[in-house]
Amino acid sequence: MHSQSPRRAPRVASFLRSAEAAVILQVSPKTVARWAQQGLLPCQRTLGGHRRYPEQAIRELAASLVQEVVVS
Repeated sequence: MHSQSPRRAPRVASFLRSAEAAVILQVSPKTVARWAQQGLLPCQRTLGGHRRYPEQAIRELAASLVQEVVVS
């Protein structure tokens, strides 16, 4: 028998609350909610109706916003 390397578990997507996304984007939680309502931010709803934002997408957006400011 040969030993197999352990398989890595698939990465589970991490989601942020509005306040957490707001800190990363440096805006208020109300702005995050407004952007989501306008379709500018991707989000999913919990069973309780709360918005959750995909962490990777929020971090990518924050990085792109910083690049725009530096380039401008």
